[in-house]
Amino acid sequence: MNTMLRISSRGRYGVKAVFELARRYGRGPVSLTVVARAQGISEPYLEQLMPALKRAGVVEAVRGAQGGYQLAVPPAAVTVGDVVRALEGPIMLTTCTGDDPQECPEVERCIGPDVWTRVQEALVATMDAMTFADLVARQRAVVRSEAADLWYQATGGTA
Repeated sequence: MNTMLRISSRGRYGVKAVFELARRYGRGPVSLTVVARAQGISEPYLEQLMPALKRAGVVEAVRGAQGGYQLAVPPAAVTVGDVVRALEGPIMLTTCTGDDPQECPEVERCIGPDVWTRVQEALVATMDAMTFADLVARQRAVVRSEAADLWYQATGGTA
């Protein structure tokens, strides 16, 4: 039987929604309809995610005819880890990596706390190192590269 660490749809879709707001940062609030269409997420589901992201200080709501959501801080100040923690709670791989591994009845003979704590620290460090500014820049570079490849193929490499 295969098991794996899973980030729920809340975390995954939250990252996608914040990514879309980061792509549009500085252009004013974005409606959830636009975010939903751009990222392939249902609008009602986004409506469930936004309050937690707002409480965490990641997004802010703007009321009115031109209202919607926008990042509360610049994309460079928001990480994937921030969004996942806002929507999923603490990032824990196992009970061994909780606040008190001593609660484990096998702590005296178990290497789990050492192994899984180190793995968890690496995972959290990676998620906290990925800012949405970085993700947007990487996505734009990929799109530019793909556009250049298409141009090259269409023109045979000549201007």
